[in-house]
Amino acid sequence: MYSNQTTIRVRYGETDKMGYVYYGNYALYYETARVEALRNLEISYKKMEESGILMPVLSLQINYIKPVFYDELLTIITIIPEMPTSRISFHHEIYNESSILVNKGSVTLAFINARSGKPTRCPENVIIALQKFY
Repeated sequence: MYSNQTTIRVRYGETDKMGYVYYGNYALYYETARVEALRNLEISYKKMEESGILMPVLSLQINYIKPVFYDELLTIITIIPEMPTSRISFHHEIYNESSILVNKGSVTLAFINARSGKPTRCPENVIIALQKFY
């Protein structure tokens, strides 16, 4: 199983009138952590797209456990629980500065051939980068 850790500081514009992080921003936090997890494996979303592979989101599931506030430093643990096929899943856990779990969720993406618009297998460079963790 592959795991990566990313930190994000909550910006003022990410909060709502109540001072909480706006619920829709968690998907952006997941995206940032997902991109950084792949970057840590020397896998670039940009290069994947340039090579003709797109990764649309198939499903997003979020559990809000405790509120998060402006200027908090969040730690996001991103786990790829299994080897990808034509899909890849990411599980996320977000912890606040006190190491309390405040949010968790998962995102599943498909690998799509940009020309045909049809599902395709996970790129070989992604398989090679992840093999040692499974």
